[in-house]
Amino acid sequence: MSKTVTVSDQNGTEALAAKLAAVARAGDVILMHGTLGMGKSAFCRAFIRAVAENPHEEVPSPTFTLVQIYELDRVPVWHFDLYRLSDPEEVHELDIEDAFSDAVSLIEWPDRLEYLTPESRLDIHIEPGSTPDGRVFNLEPHGEDWTVRINDLVVSSS
Repeated sequence: MSKTVTVSDQNGTEALAAKLAAVARAGDVILMHGTLGMGKSAFCRAFIRAVAENPHEEVPSPTFTLVQIYELDRVPVWHFDLYRLSDPEEVHELDIEDAFSDAVSLIEWPDRLEYLTPESRLDIHIEPGSTPDGRVFNLEPHGEDWTVRINDLVVSSS
């Protein structure tokens, strides 16, 4: 069962990212869907800073490196940007299987994964909100564990 969370500005996006970061654990895969400029990278940066417990953590975009790895105390986070990939086989070169088992994987442009998309995952679809900085986040859990955590998240965020 998916859940919808509407935020009015960047602060709301960061707050939602922090709430998800608080319940994240090794092996989690979070797929970020949305067009250019919807805030996928901003969400991922806020998520990583929350896991790091450091609002000033340097979080460069993985646009050119394709992956940035953060060896954080609570859990490692791998941030992938697959936009420039043309074949899902290229994903193997990024050691994505290691991330899937040992870290939290934040993946922008997950359509590039194709058949490599894990069954247990959280899909986040971002759409424009009613204000210029507002966003609508549709959280679509795949797997019972994600369903429980998302239900708890939404209850605690209201």
